[in-house]
Amino acid sequence: MKITKFITAAAVLALTASIAHAGRIVIKGSDTLGAKLVPQLAEAFKAEHKEASFEIAAEGSTTGIAALIDGTANIGMSSRRTKPTEISAASAKGLTLKPTVVAFDGIAVIVNAGNPVKGLTKQQVEKIFTGDITDWSAVGGTAGKISIYTRNTSSGTYSDFKELAMKKRDYAGSAQKMAGNEQIAAEVGKNAGGIGYVGLAYIKAGGLKALPVEGIAPSQATVRSKEYPFSRPTFYYTNGEPAGEAKEFVDFTLSAKGQAIVSQVGFATVK
Repeated sequence: MKITKFITAAAVLALTASIAHAGRIVIKGSDTLGAKLVPQLAEAFKAEHKEASFEIAAEGSTTGIAALIDGTANIGMSSRRTKPTEISAASAKGLTLKPTVVAFDGIAVIVNAGNPVKGLTKQQVEKIFTGDITDWSAVGGTAGKISIYTRNTSSGTYSDFKELAMKKRDYAGSAQKMAGNEQIAAEVGKNAGGIGYVGLAYIKAGGLKALPVEGIAPSQATVRSKEYPFSRPTFYYTNGEPAGEAKEFVDFTLSAKGQAIVSQVGFATVK
């Protein structure tokens, strides 16, 4: 068994080495990080490292952690912490999943801009997304069906919202799953009865508004202070301590210049 484990780990290390050739950095995972923030960080990094090139795939936190484990990414972007099953899968291959907090985010509850509701309690949020409340009139809105939009199951935001806002209960069966933050924002922006959630960087999309929860509006300041109830860290995961080009990019993200981009995009900085 020890020999098998050694060979498997060696194979993964060889794969990881092969994707890091000639300054190429492969980053996979979270849509929250990968749709806007990481591409902008990558462009700024390339301005200082002319030889660097990137492959960025933002298909959900689960995919990023899986890619790191199977050796097809240098960095796994994640808006959630690793699950015990992922830690075990990595350990079985001789790998250690190391998290680095790169930004703080708030999962904003969004509704159509024309919705008269001015805010929700945590209990109301839970009841809406679990399907206990199905009509806007129950929370002070205009009578009409509530249409729920969520992320898909590979999303870290999907699981984080269940934990932070829903006491780990299941989503309503009528909830419509979307691939990314921008898709949720677009659907809510054109549906008068729509409700969904997005990261801070996506709350300024047209046709929608972010609702205060327990009287606290989502913002960089309330996320940094953790006053906003659905605040959370976001991560880069690496196999152990980052090395080579991956380390340079992690360090750049945490630098003053990188964190300025974090703030400009709409996230709360780590410092």
